[in-house]
Amino acid sequence: MSTALFDLGGRAALVTGSSQGLGLVIARGLAEAGAAVVLNGRDEAKLARAVEGLRAAGLAAHGAAFDVTDAAAVDRGVAAAEREAGPIDILVNNAGAQRRAALLEMDEAAWRTVLDANLTSAFLVSRRAAGGMIARQGGKIINICSMMSELGRATTANYAAAKGGLKMLTRAMAVEWARHNIQANGLGPGYFLTEMTRPLAADPKFDAWLRARTPAGRWGRPEELIGAAVFLASRASDFVSGQIIYVDGGILAAL
Repeated sequence: MSTALFDLGGRAALVTGSSQGLGLVIARGLAEAGAAVVLNGRDEAKLARAVEGLRAAGLAAHGAAFDVTDAAAVDRGVAAAEREAGPIDILVNNAGAQRRAALLEMDEAAWRTVLDANLTSAFLVSRRAAGGMIARQGGKIINICSMMSELGRATTANYAAAKGGLKMLTRAMAVEWARHNIQANGLGPGYFLTEMTRPLAADPKFDAWLRARTPAGRWGRPEELIGAAVFLASRASDFVSGQIIYVDGGILAAL
């Protein structure tokens, strides 16, 4: 009975920004738990390779290429995803971007790009997917937040503002949609080794700082996000809503 609570068989999941990195790892984890997953990205060739990789592993995977910051494209893209995999039961808002700069040197484009990619996209895709969830009286929304939902660091003001906003958007979704049996929660990764963070890991000074700052003493491995993601996507979390689960090796617990 306990393991059945985590079974995602018969459910369809859309994971935005999932042609690579943490999004692809989360999508694979949901598929391994039984879900039919729809990967999303703007690069059609990269997206196709990611889909084929999951299919080669015997997993149910589809692709939907669309820009998550464009409302009209989102409407078309979610409709296409549902034609491929069926009604979306699980939405993971993972798409994001990073443009680092000191506040006084940050231009408006860098500010807006990061806010749109990390925050506005979650609003647009959730708004579109939630309509069907409400009609069916059930669904799971997982917003990929960050330690920057709680902490600031120099040169990441736009990212911190977006992820802090995403935390509160998650709670607003939970409050508005809980009566429709929709659970909205956040997953907050710490520092994980991905394509995006390898330059930081290759910097001896930053790597030493990060290992000293993290009680676990190391970088996270992408697959270590899968357990929390499956929990939040499954029946095991049916009375959990408006929460942010941080998977950070203990950083937020430490001074």
